[in-house]
Amino acid sequence: MSLLTSAAQNLASPAVLFFLLGVGASRLRSDLEVPPPVSKALSLYLVFSIGFRGGSELALGHGSLSLWVLLPLALGLAASTVGVAFLLLRLLGGRVGMEDRAAVAAHYGSVSVATFAAATAYLGSQGLAADGSLLVLLAAMEVPGILLALSVGLRASQGREGGLPWHELLTSAPLLLLMGSMAVGLLSGAKGQASLAPVVEGVFPGLLCLFLLDMGVVAGRRLNAFKEAGLRILAFGVAMPLLGGALGLLGAHLAGLDVAGRTLAAVLAGSASYIAAPAAVRQTLPGANLGLSLGLALGVTFPFNVLVGIPLWHALSLRLGA
Repeated sequence: MSLLTSAAQNLASPAVLFFLLGVGASRLRSDLEVPPPVSKALSLYLVFSIGFRGGSELALGHGSLSLWVLLPLALGLAASTVGVAFLLLRLLGGRVGMEDRAAVAAHYGSVSVATFAAATAYLGSQGLAADGSLLVLLAAMEVPGILLALSVGLRASQGREGGLPWHELLTSAPLLLLMGSMAVGLLSGAKGQASLAPVVEGVFPGLLCLFLLDMGVVAGRRLNAFKEAGLRILAFGVAMPLLGGALGLLGAHLAGLDVAGRTLAAVLAGSASYIAAPAAVRQTLPGANLGLSLGLALGVTFPFNVLVGIPLWHALSLRLGA
């Protein structure tokens, strides 16, 4: 399948169309929005559903990837994406100070569960099932990049005292729910999968569409957050997912992952956190401009990945062979 065909199919999917509907409603200044409590519940549902399904797949013997493969891959990608983010921000210049660079790098050194969910749904529409053990990659990439970027930001902030928010990161709702749901799926096995199938599989596509509608509204509102930093920063929001995704694709290929695994590794490496990273940045680097880092993550990179990145990495993964 060609990249253009793959991209066209992705653009015609309900999930992507609902995302575009949200962006359009926001730009038209419509009052269309998902109430914050519902938005938070949808986010938690996605994490719960993905974690439980991954644990169930592992319990049924569908997870074949070794931790000795996944953990080094996750740590390597987290560190390399943070390094690339700092380097790219420096090359692009603009009015971005060191604290803001560290904040942006923290967002891009972590991962987006929503992008992972959209990529999983896309692969399912292509008849591909992701290995259940890839949930380990998702979980292992969430925290290290944030800690690395924030440690650089703290050292660069002369006269600032404080430490890294270890407890808050390791007990954050997304990571704790992801790992807990995976454990429940693993322990409950086939019986648990059968009992929760209507919730974690039956309604998943519809709730994903509603979540992406909300993300579209939020992304549309964030498009005005780049004036102070200069418009060149917009290039970062597109270049970073391409560079990070390329690193993910190469690393996954060298690790021996299949088409679905390579696609998801590239998508994760090219994504940006909008839940765990903002909370950590707010506590560790209070002087950083969260509007800039969140605006990039949600207003530029998330739409790029949903519209272009996912079919791009799938097409390139196919060219690398089975």
